[in-house]
Amino acid sequence: MIDTPSSRLAQRLAVGIPALLIGGALISQYGFGLYPCEMCMWQRYPHYAAIGLGLMSYVLGPPRLWVALAALAILVSGIIGGFHAGVEYGWWQGVTDCATAARAEGVSAIDAISAAPMIRCDRAPWDLLGVSLAGWNFLISVSGAISILYLLAKRKPR
Repeated sequence: MIDTPSSRLAQRLAVGIPALLIGGALISQYGFGLYPCEMCMWQRYPHYAAIGLGLMSYVLGPPRLWVALAALAILVSGIIGGFHAGVEYGWWQGVTDCATAARAEGVSAIDAISAAPMIRCDRAPWDLLGVSLAGWNFLISVSGAISILYLLAKRKPR
């Protein structure tokens, strides 16, 4: 059982931050057609892990360990997002090629691949205030992970 208000907030954030970021990514993909590139997908995997780790803190002990592990997973996603944002802004070279969002529903695989849009890792398909989605993931994930770890480190008032 988590015993302080700050630890309970950390526990909620450990589930809430990655859930909201994944939700936003899925809405942008399926609702607005912003298909993810390979590096976008890399950022999602640690968030999925963080959701699982955060939920485990509610049922397995010690909960502070699970919350800390979730925070580290969120931090990993943020670091990947920062690297991806740097690739998008041309600060450094990426480590992957472009990807496609091919679906072979009712057509041959070759036709599906030929008709699929090319998703480039070095171009931001959308930005807000000059910050790409990968950049926002970096900002939110890193600050969120640091906040969670800070809240966990706070001591119980005497």
